[in-house]
Amino acid sequence: MRIIILQDLESLGKKYEIKDVKDGYARNFLIPKGYAKLATEKALRELEIQKGAEEKVAEESLEKIQKVAVSMDGQEVSISVKVGKEGQLFESVTSKKICDKLKELGFNIKKDQLELSQPIKELGEFPIKVKFEHNLEVEITIIVVEGK
Repeated sequence: MRIIILQDLESLGKKYEIKDVKDGYARNFLIPKGYAKLATEKALRELEIQKGAEEKVAEESLEKIQKVAVSMDGQEVSISVKVGKEGQLFESVTSKKICDKLKELGFNIKKDQLELSQPIKELGEFPIKVKFEHNLEVEITIIVVEGK
């Protein structure tokens, strides 16, 4: 029986692949669970239309992310923190603080997009990678300065 896979399945294949499987496997497991549907001519035409629509959405998403990445690449973000007499920081600069500062600058970035292994605990300049969908990444510089 020919089927269209509706979601990625390790044992069978990727989403939208057309496979030949045993009738019982398709009728008793794949189709009732919503993992696949019969590969009729109508279903194949619908599949082509759906693939085209998803590709268009993915292209638009990529263009949007590229614009944000290009405008963010090389940015220098200054974050002021309280510093003691001996130069020790009273607070560390975390991913959340960096995200909040980036939001002030107009970039909507989530904490998990920042590549910061541990909070920054000293004054200076620190390069940070920002990861986006579609395997795009940019580098920004976080400048930790003494605040009031």
